[in-house]
Amino acid sequence: MNQQIDHLLNEDRRFAPSSQFSQDAVAGPELYDEAQADRLEFWAKQSRDLLHWHTPFTNVLDWTSPPFAKWFDDGELNVAYNCLDRHVEAGLGDRVALHFEGEPGDTRTITYAELTDEVKRLANVLEGFGVGRGDRVAIYLPMIPEAIASLLAVARLGAVHSVVFGGFSADSLRSRIDDAGAKVVITADGGYRKGKASALKVNVDQALADRGDGEQLTVEKVLVVRRTEQEVDWDGERDVWWHDVVPQASGEHEAQAFPSENPLFILYTSGTTGKPKGILHTSGGYLTQAAYTHRNVFDLHPETDVYWCTADIGWVTGHTYATYGPLANGATQVLYEGTPEFPEPGRWWDIIEKYGVTIFYTAPTAVRSFMKQGRDIPLQRDLSSLRLLGSVGEPINPEAWMWFREVIGSGITPIVDTWWQTETGAIMISALPGVTETKPGSAQVPLPGISIDVVDEKGEPVGNDAGGMLVVTEPWPSMLRGIWGDPDRFVETYWKMFADKGFYFAGDGARRDEDGDIWLLGRVDDVMNVSGHRLSTAEIESALVAHEATAEAAVVGANDETTGQAVVAFVILKESFLKTHTAEGLAEALRQWVGTQIGPIARPRDVYIVGELPKTRSGKIMRRLLRDVAEGREVGDTQTLADTAVMSVITKQVR
Repeated sequence: MNQQIDHLLNEDRRFAPSSQFSQDAVAGPELYDEAQADRLEFWAKQSRDLLHWHTPFTNVLDWTSPPFAKWFDDGELNVAYNCLDRHVEAGLGDRVALHFEGEPGDTRTITYAELTDEVKRLANVLEGFGVGRGDRVAIYLPMIPEAIASLLAVARLGAVHSVVFGGFSADSLRSRIDDAGAKVVITADGGYRKGKASALKVNVDQALADRGDGEQLTVEKVLVVRRTEQEVDWDGERDVWWHDVVPQASGEHEAQAFPSENPLFILYTSGTTGKPKGILHTSGGYLTQAAYTHRNVFDLHPETDVYWCTADIGWVTGHTYATYGPLANGATQVLYEGTPEFPEPGRWWDIIEKYGVTIFYTAPTAVRSFMKQGRDIPLQRDLSSLRLLGSVGEPINPEAWMWFREVIGSGITPIVDTWWQTETGAIMISALPGVTETKPGSAQVPLPGISIDVVDEKGEPVGNDAGGMLVVTEPWPSMLRGIWGDPDRFVETYWKMFADKGFYFAGDGARRDEDGDIWLLGRVDDVMNVSGHRLSTAEIESALVAHEATAEAAVVGANDETTGQAVVAFVILKESFLKTHTAEGLAEALRQWVGTQIGPIARPRDVYIVGELPKTRSGKIMRRLLRDVAEGREVGDTQTLADTAVMSVITKQVR
């Protein structure tokens, strides 16, 4: 089978950093030279410069048993000490660590000294529950300061946290608790979302209820934060209120050093089939790359910047870029509990204006939803504090990139479009904002110290101006160390495809342009074969969103007797266009538009105008469900959707 992916879209806009930005930038071009000269020594230097090692390492990488890597494995450190105590000891205790904004409007400002104190007390409480090195703690919390304190307190004890996104059901929580064998659950009575108090404790109770299957539950204690004041059921033996024990606990707690390869967290990611995969990350290598990428990709000046990553703590972005990376670097950051549109669509812009946010990191899905609402809303706010924008989660199409830069960034802020995964632990491909001439829609280049290629099915490089499969060709510090309890699945899932080359492959298609820069093309599973041409869904979606009427688009390949597969598009229109045009007229105009932009081969067979797209709670579009609709099948499992009703609405609109 030919794995070459045809490339049909052209993008020739270029944006060099201003001379002033380059002059003041944290990262310069010399990083590439240093990494090129000696990759392992480069990572050793980053780790020594950015972290405190209680016992300095002498081994950088042990790759004697691939794909099981060990980084800095004879060194010892404490992750929480690196994120908290050392800043306080350096006289930075009064620096703000977190500006917390609750959805109802309540606020808290928490300094590094205050956060350190809270984490020490919580660590003492958890020790009292019998939590020690290697024990697992499940965390099921809204985006409140206690969530970040919980991660750090577990890490401080050398225990392992498993965060479960607060939007997941009791069954999802149960399966993750069971798989990890969690000893303690940290939760809240509830959280606020779109003006309502959502329930969390009730889901924990359901998850821990005796199923009568004789299976022994491992959970001994449930620690509960009072957030919404809603009534909850109470098990006097098991359940403990946070406010009854944490403030009363001792504020003295010495951070013990643990080996670099001590497990830090398990994070479950959906498998395409079967049960979720518990991705395992360890301490020293992960924290090294988290700190290095956060500092250099976001051009962090911790004395003056106010940084905001909008990701929920339940996703890897919330781990690496709303907890470990920023705190290891002594950053001041914003933490917001609610949704971007409550109580009105401009809430995020109000927060940026209020706290003077300088660095803003969010998902393309959010950017496209703001495009749908129109530019008037952000233009009513003062966003002049912003000096850097970042994008994460999926490829950002060129028009959304341009809108983000022009409307939110006043046409001047650099944008870093970052590619990485739960499995990679930290950013792998991105512009360096003071160095790279950026291109709308391109993830650009591997970071210094990271080795990436685009290859064909034999593992041979496809070269420039060609598409194929994205692989990582050398081990990296924040790489996953396995799938919890299932080493065979780890090898099978990520390393089998190119076992003879030792390449890591996680399923993404990509292409190199004529300059060698990398463009992500979405999952290889989402590449369509139309009349013998392998077309990327991402490129056709980009073309659709480039039309002035389109807010968002999702494209799938549906079986077709004539062409093998046909392009089927589901499109959300901007509200302003629906007032002046018919849906049928716009659908036909969009078909013709794609034919003009890319070529007749890519013209959709069908364009369906819809009100919403099926998205997971992290904002990813579930294309397999749209494929079910396009092919006239019964729609598959919708449990992981943020709104499970959306598919029945789409099905009605289509049929």
